Amino acid sequence: MEVLVIGAGVVGLAVARALSLRGHGAIVAEATRGLGNGISSRNSEVIHGGMYYPSGSLRARHCVNGRRLLYAFCESHGVPHARCGKLIVATNDLEQAKIEGIYEQGLANGVEGLSFLTGAQAQALEPNLSCTGAVLSRETGIVDSHALMLALQGDLEDAGGMIAFHAPVARIARQGQGWIVQIGGVDPTEIAVDAVVNAAGLGAQALARATEGYPPERVPPLVLAKGNYFGCLGRPAFSRLIYPAPVDGGLGTHVTLDLAGRMRFGPDVEWIEREDYEVDPRRAESFYASIRRYWPGLPDGALVPDYSGIRPKLTGPGEKAADFMIDGPAEHGLPGLVHLFGIESPGLTSCLSLAEDVAERLGD
Repeated sequence: MEVLVIGAGVVGLAVARALSLRGHGAIVAEATRGLGNGISSRNSEVIHGGMYYPSGSLRARHCVNGRRLLYAFCESHGVPHARCGKLIVATNDLEQAKIEGIYEQGLANGVEGLSFLTGAQAQALEPNLSCTGAVLSRETGIVDSHALMLALQGDLEDAGGMIAFHAPVARIARQGQGWIVQIGGVDPTEIAVDAVVNAAGLGAQALARATEGYPPERVPPLVLAKGNYFGCLGRPAFSRLIYPAPVDGGLGTHVTLDLAGRMRFGPDVEWIEREDYEVDPRRAESFYASIRRYWPGLPDGALVPDYSGIRPKLTGPGEKAADFMIDGPAEHGLPGLVHLFGIESPGLTSCLSLAEDVAERLGD
């Protein structure tokens, strides 16, 4: 089976790798000049434990399974990563109830290494922290996402697959038992394949609407939730990731660390109408207020604008967070076609598990 995977982000690369390792021919069409230039390069690079998501949901299943697969992959492929752990903290009674719910949800989801801590126990681990209680997730970690994508690319190419850069897909149409894909760019062309996987991230809905025969009513809404990050001057105040109780649209303005030990804060949630990656320095004011709830010692003037990313959400402000949407032949009735919608966090953690799911949906 010859398969075209659209999008060279972490999920598209993982899908193409999985298909190649199963003996299928896999080509990745990427609109830009490099790997992961969209969502995959604009996130917290966190390997999530899997305790936030409803039991039985795709997010819960793929996060827990994907985390286990991802740690094994990183170890076997030399991808830089660290199981640094995470504290989800409460600073009042309402937040205490929230994190108790997260702890119970994590146990229900089969997440390993969870403990519920008092404020004093959490502060013994992180002296700069101020909280009334916390959930410790020992299995949460961080990963070099670019090294991960390079490793996925290496496996893909070793198995005979390839990536075509500067290859934006314009249209997908049925041709006999397979598909004909129109690719634009500086050298427009058409290729015939047996199957197509749409892993285009922010562009997934537009591609679904450009797919001949795919019912337009199946295309979910695309809601853009921008997440801004601020770097922090000075020495890191924490050795673990610190997350507040979740907020509408995200997991709160949290402390993230990179593999070099640098500390940054974010993402917040900024609902937007179009793609825009500029970080407004004025948003720092809300960051200071949010961060000082759990780190009162944050110095004035310590935050500097860093970068931003955009989550491809399927629901908007005040609405219940949507699950991942994997629309395959069993759902829409078109053989050899899978659309992936709303693959936001924990998409990075879930990538290898999602890839196996997509490969199984396509079958042989």
